[in-house]
Amino acid sequence: MANVKDFSVEEKLIAVLSLQKIDSKIDEIQTLKGELPMEVKDLEDEIAGLQTRINNIDTEINTINTFIETKTEAQKEAQGLIKKYEKQQDNVKNNREFEALNKEMEMQELEVRLNEKHIKDASLELRDRTYLRTKTEEKINDVQETLQAKRAELEKITVETVKEEAILAEKSAAAKEKVDARVLVAYERIRASYRNGLSVVPVIRDSCGGCFNVIPPQRQSEIRQHKKIIVCEHCGRILVDSEMNEKVAADQK
Repeated sequence: MANVKDFSVEEKLIAVLSLQKIDSKIDEIQTLKGELPMEVKDLEDEIAGLQTRINNIDTEINTINTFIETKTEAQKEAQGLIKKYEKQQDNVKNNREFEALNKEMEMQELEVRLNEKHIKDASLELRDRTYLRTKTEEKINDVQETLQAKRAELEKITVETVKEEAILAEKSAAAKEKVDARVLVAYERIRASYRNGLSVVPVIRDSCGGCFNVIPPQRQSEIRQHKKIIVCEHCGRILVDSEMNEKVAADQK
């Protein structure tokens, strides 16, 4: 930080106003970009979320397929046992053996029907999961198209403004070195408090250029004298007269 303790109030005001002019130009570029960076980030996050959903669906599909395979094998095994018991019935020696085999066959027939139901239910669930996966893929493609368009738009603006932003960033850093330390702290605190980033504003038509509240004539007179730094009683912004504002604006061109 440069030694600015011997600077006059007017010089301090010009220094902080110059900084405001530079930072406002940087803000204009950010406004030009608008919400594109945030939109790009949101779209990227949405695609990541959709991809996670597809991964989860794939896991579910694999689980269902494994379940169907298991139940299909169990059904085949039960059907094989039924055929086996049917052959054994041809060679039974008494009714007791016949009835025992008959009960085993009934149990296996129940097993066949139960497995058949499980396979049917799982197949329906598999169809639903597959449909959901297809829809999710379509959604990803749609979001990808939007993301590519947003990225292209942002890249175009960035290419057009990157040099200007770099120059302005250097100017802003240099300007801060000329601002009184206490004034700079106040400037940055106020700047962070308002969306438009205005910490230093001119008096326009007898009103604060930030909050548009009326500035009393006596207060305006004190502002024009440049003998002390005056802030708006309503919004806390640093006030300068229109003549100084125009002069510094001309110097910034």
